[in-house]
Amino acid sequence: MTTQIETKFCAAIIDAFQANKRLAERAIAQVSDESLHVPLDEHTNSIAVNMKHIAGNLISRWTDLLTTDGEKPTRNRDAEFVDTFNTRQEVLDYWETGWSCLFAELNALTARDLHSSVVIRGETQDIPLAMSHSLGHTCYHIGQIVQL
Repeated sequence: MTTQIETKFCAAIIDAFQANKRLAERAIAQVSDESLHVPLDEHTNSIAVNMKHIAGNLISRWTDLLTTDGEKPTRNRDAEFVDTFNTRQEVLDYWETGWSCLFAELNALTARDLHSSVVIRGETQDIPLAMSHSLGHTCYHIGQIVQL
């Protein structure tokens, strides 16, 4: 019985991430290349910057999930909020890198792994909680993309 719960939980998290990725990508497809880089005002981020931050966060959190801190020493979070992309394809390629890290790790998790914990910024979290936090954080920024 327990294995079914873990399997269903993991499948639901994957489904939610996939649905939100599709939502973002439908919104992104409606925006011109130039508009990807335009924030609403000086206090908000553009779609490209939101995509960069989401991807950077997913890469950091989900690369070697079970063996390394989710806040990788190579991550420069502040740089994620600076638009350094020249083309739509650069943005999309980085976006896909982040999502690939996420889905590779999620699809590799076993029911047993869900009873383990991970470390993020030096703090231990149960894997289901870390999954939920990541989903919430990602959805928040996808909402910003849709709004833009």
